[in-house]
Parts: sequence; structure tokens; C-alpha cells
Amino acid sequence: MENTDIKKTAEPLQAARFIKEIGRGKNGARSMSREDAQLLYSAMLEGRVSDLEMGGILLAMRIKGESTDEIAGFMAAAENQMQQLTAPANSRYAPVVIPTYNGARKKANLTPLLALLLARRGVPVLVHGVLRDAGRVATAEIFEALQHPLAQSVSEAKAQMAAGLPAFIAIDVLSPAMTRLLAMRRILGVRNSTHTLVKILQPFKQAALRLTSYTHPEYATMLQHYFSEVSPHARGDAFLMRGTEGETVANTGRAQQIDWFHQGQCTTLVHTHQTILGDLPDSPDEKDAAVTAAWIQAVLRGEIPVPASIAEQVEHCVLVAKMLLEREKGG
Repeated sequence: MENTDIKKTAEPLQAARFIKEIGRGKNGARSMSREDAQLLYSAMLEGRVSDLEMGGILLAMRIKGESTDEIAGFMAAAENQMQQLTAPANSRYAPVVIPTYNGARKKANLTPLLALLLARRGVPVLVHGVLRDAGRVATAEIFEALQHPLAQSVSEAKAQMAAGLPAFIAIDVLSPAMTRLLAMRRILGVRNSTHTLVKILQPFKQAALRLTSYTHPEYATMLQHYFSEVSPHARGDAFLMRGTEGETVANTGRAQQIDWFHQGQCTTLVHTHQTILGDLPDSPDEKDAAVTAAWIQAVLRGEIPVPASIAEQVEHCVLVAKMLLEREKGG
């Protein structure tokens, strides 16, 4: 599925009936059914909602918060507008999907290290996200500093994974329609439902392990319900953790809980450690992309030890990715 054109329908969607339900404030609003959520989000992705209605919808959902059925409906619509990939045929592991939409604001962004360590173990890794984020150091910038090419198409991403490299593909390539909705943040000044959706995308036709994160506790509750009850068999499993500045890489300063969602069951793999581990002795001095890239290269050469929390995260990913592929092959 290489076509990136947004599907167009001539008939605009009259969104007033949806806004009437979701726009009554945090306590008075009612959630949409999964079917209505899919219908509305499809129209939003296809450009069939006016700018005025779009602003009303995004702000109403921001105030109300998404229900699990709404997220499921939105996701069904998003998958119809998203390119899909196939995993390398000769891999011994199911692919691992790493979203990166936050980057680093205070400390070095070590998402590229996680991806490279997994790829070194033979796991197909797809990293997807934004190319830049004002005021933050994006994962794409660090990959560029590492002289790691960014995939310009699904075909390039597949080729990189087949060569044993982690593939980074921009959301602009993976889903131009979702990119347009993400960009609404620059106009409205606040995030919208699409920022939640991109962090739980599963772009593979086969089973994959998604690394997902949340920032606010209410999203943890919603996503736990989503992975365990609404979408327990969505082509693979998911790890859910509190984000490290929004990223899905383990925090090197304080171990945070990682929950594994497998066929509707939740298992806690890593428990929250209250002990503050402190900065690594040889941690990057700055969040700068070039400094972070040089530090990552030193880790990969064995000159600096892999942070213990990230090493543990890698092991859990490898074990589950292997199990997923074996289960899929076994039918």
C-alpha cells in the first residue's frame, strides 16, 4: 500500500450533531459510539470537515477527553489512511514499533539507543514520529547526527529492517492525513486526539510489539482499558509505561513501571522503583543531538555500559518479540 493520497469524498460532513454531544464541557459532554467516532474521524482525515467545525471538535475532545470506544473508532479510521508494512520474512522476531513524538527537553533523548540495541539483537525495529519539534531534540535529529538515513518511503523502511537496521519513518510518510491533524497544534496551541493515536499505531500487517507511553494518569487508565478490553488482539502486543519526557525509552534516573498487554491480559514486567538512580556517571552532558549521538556511539562500541534500565527494557522486548513470532507461525 504505497499510495499516500488522502481519500476524498465530495460530500462534506455536517459535524454539528457530533459537536453538540462532545462540546458540553467536561461534565456535561457525552462520548460518541465507536461507529460515530470512526465516521467523524474519517471525515476529518479526508478533509471533509470545515475549519470552524474542526477547531470546535478538537477543542471539545481536548476538554472532554477520549473514551476507549472513541479511540477505537478513531483508530479504525486512521488505519484506513495509513500505509502498512510487512516484516522481514527471515526474521526470528516480530517487529517492535517505537513511536517518537516528544523528543528531549531536559535530558538526552535515548530512543535511538533503544532502537539500535534492539536491531543489534536481530529484532526488526520501526521508529515513527516527527522530524522536528520546537524546543526539543527529536529522535530524527539524533539519527541524522549518527548518519543513519531516514526512510523516505515504506519500501526504504522495509529494506533497512531487512538489512538489520532500525528504520525511522516520518509520520508525514506513514500517514499524511494524520500529519495534517497533528499540525493543528500550531494553530490551536494544544494537543489533540491525534497525538494520542500516533503513539499507539500498529503499522504492520503481521503481529508486532508496540511500545507505548502516557504522560497524564487519566491516559494510563484509558489505555489500560483499550489494550485489555477494546483492542486486545490488534495484531500483537503492547508495552505501556509512563513516558520519559513523553518517549517510550526507559528512564535512566528512575525505573518506571512497564505493563505488558498480551491477549487481553496485563502483566507488570517492571515495577516502579522509588529509588532515584541519579545521573549516569558518563551520561551525555547536554541534550544536543550531536552530543547525544556521540555518547550513543560510545555505548555501542562498549566504551560506556548500557544503562541498566534500558538493558532490562531491551531484554523484555526481545523475549516478547520472539514469542509473538512463534505464536503467529504456530497459528
